[in-house]
Amino acid sequence: MGLIEIIMLGVGLAMDATAVSMSDGMNNRKIAFPKALMIGLTFGVFQGLMPLLGYLFGTLFSDLIMAIDHWIALILLGYLGGKMLYDGLKKDDAEEDKTELTFKGLMVQGIATSIDALAIGISLATLNVEIVPSVLSIGIITAILSVIGVYVGKKFGDLLNNKAAILGGLILIAIGLKIFIEHMFF
Repeated sequence: MGLIEIIMLGVGLAMDATAVSMSDGMNNRKIAFPKALMIGLTFGVFQGLMPLLGYLFGTLFSDLIMAIDHWIALILLGYLGGKMLYDGLKKDDAEEDKTELTFKGLMVQGIATSIDALAIGISLATLNVEIVPSVLSIGIITAILSVIGVYVGKKFGDLLNNKAAILGGLILIAIGLKIFIEHMFF
């Protein structure tokens, strides 16, 4: 697997994290650069760490991981999206943006969006890919796209006002459903 394929893989794996970071930006419109950077780095670390773990465990646990990864993503993203949706529906237009992304919430998002990368790591092991440059590329690409995603979401959040939390929640739920459906039916 060459550099171009690794970059394309990194971009593909980063899409869920980028969409979730956009949702974070929509829901937290007063977010400052250090927090946006923390979101990007968290997603980047998880997206890089999971393929490394998958690579190290190889096929030892592949059947177990592939059997439940879509359920974990569905439950975690469904819960987070449902909470955002609920908060958005109960918040009125005059209410100021109060939803703060906690460390625990960020860790859950990082895990939920990177579970599929674990299976990619198992695939990389079977292809004898150099894992260190691969996971570094995946992590860096994800971090950059996620920081950009926060600011894109923040801009849309400013335009949508309190509807941003509703849209963000629906996006998280949709990503969870997408992962679930892809694993169950394709």
